[in-house]
Amino acid sequence: MARDPKIWEQHPCKRYLRPEFEKYFAESMDSEGALAIVDPATGRIIGSSRFKLPGGLPDAVEIGWSFLGRKYWGGKYNREVKNLMTDHAFKFVSQVLFFIDKDNIRSRKAVEKINGRQVRAADLDLIPTIGANTLIYVLERPQEYTHT
Repeated sequence: MARDPKIWEQHPCKRYLRPEFEKYFAESMDSEGALAIVDPATGRIIGSSRFKLPGGLPDAVEIGWSFLGRKYWGGKYNREVKNLMTDHAFKFVSQVLFFIDKDNIRSRKAVEKINGRQVRAADLDLIPTIGANTLIYVLERPQEYTHT
């Protein structure tokens, strides 16, 4: 599934190529926040995502590096994964960050659908080592949020 070039066409790294995917996979495992996304009907892995702590922001976590097989695009899966991950993150932090390449329209629209708003690095007192083409989106913990 990850060998499908269409999955990665809006990403700056072409992870359908084995060396690129191996680097991506190793970084995900090193993050200690990697997750497999599993289709509950089949038990098959259909994608992945991860949590990562951004340096210098103790009350934030990054969610990203996500992908889904094309069969699962445009449906409930991406929204459900983001909702599950943000709900979990808000138990511990007040901000969830998404670092998205400016040309990755699918990811930008998905984050905007869950009310992520684009911010400047300066607005977060963040001096990240991100590329000039990277946009930052933030989702704030809702005030009415209650941890159960």
